[in-house]
Amino acid sequence: MPNKALRILIADEQHFQRLRIERLFNRLDYYRVAPVQDLAELLTLVDYGSEPFDLVVINASLAGEAFDLPGFFLDNPQVHHALIYDGEQMKWPSIPACGQQKVQVSLAALPDLACIQRLMTAVDPRLPFVGTVISVR
Repeated sequence: MPNKALRILIADEQHFQRLRIERLFNRLDYYRVAPVQDLAELLTLVDYGSEPFDLVVINASLAGEAFDLPGFFLDNPQVHHALIYDGEQMKWPSIPACGQQKVQVSLAALPDLACIQRLMTAVDPRLPFVGTVISVR
């Protein structure tokens, strides 16, 4: 059974993409999802939030080349896990092996259900479907 108390933050400038990702989490019974449309909103919620986020899912293009997303998430105690997607064009330094469990970079343009399920096995270890894909109608 999923931990319904997990806090998830989705950051993408496209409303449709935020909604699509949020619905993937909803299919897996995660409903504490906060969508934001730009990096400034994300930074405000992370920096001034009273509780840490269990997971941040962000489109790499929001950061541009000037902001080191992997470094920010690795060093931030307010974020337990992060998925940076659409990271193909970005040229970041490699993530150390010890940080790969906290920060994952996906080259996919948008995470799909299977990607979210794999990610949630690391974020929510109480899940019964570790390593398997659930068929959702």
